[in-house]
Amino acid sequence: MKTIAEQIIAFNTALAFTGPLPEGITIMNPFRENNAALEASSAFYRKYYSDNAPRRLILGINPGRFGAGLTGVPFTDPKRLVEHCGITNYTGPVTHEPSSVFIYDMIQAYGGEQAFYKKFYITSICPLGFISRNNRGKEVNYNYYDNRQLYEAVQEFMVESLTAQLAFTITCDVCFCLGTGKNETHIRRLNDEHGFFQKIVALEHPRYIIQYKSKEKQRYIEKYLRAFNEER
Repeated sequence: MKTIAEQIIAFNTALAFTGPLPEGITIMNPFRENNAALEASSAFYRKYYSDNAPRRLILGINPGRFGAGLTGVPFTDPKRLVEHCGITNYTGPVTHEPSSVFIYDMIQAYGGEQAFYKKFYITSICPLGFISRNNRGKEVNYNYYDNRQLYEAVQEFMVESLTAQLAFTITCDVCFCLGTGKNETHIRRLNDEHGFFQKIVALEHPRYIIQYKSKEKQRYIEKYLRAFNEER
């Protein structure tokens, strides 16, 4: 039987969306757009997931340009990938992504990367990201739920991708949803329709915490840890 690592790498390598998107929105696929992301993420998964032990799922929104868009690892920017995870074969740009800062502070509080990734698998309800241009012509991240047409275009892709990942010996008794607003709403709706999980526990998104509640970061870290421990 293939390890979880090899299943994830195969999934990432084959990941593609070829359907039509609303005007002005483009897909971001780090595994097709730069070799650094596929190589570094493969090293990451082989380091932490070379087994078949069950994990619980943590679901974000979709990859951002300066985190998973570069490393191929959700909520992991290049700095955290190298300094915290010890993945030294990363050759792309070195960036700082606020959500990654929170996640890795939380992981340290949990007991470190080995302890955390032995129990959890982080991905996003939409495993590929989106980019649009703002009124100044600058590229910006775009969420799958920011445009109804976009959501309708990628909904089937999201369901198929999640179904494939649940086969990675994921425990489906509970799913931790990152985002207590639109992401939670959409994930609950999809779960009601498809019955992926017995229970969904929503937590404030790391980006929201860093952007609006940075002085309370420790309180949110403790909230995450309580949620993880209560659902053991």
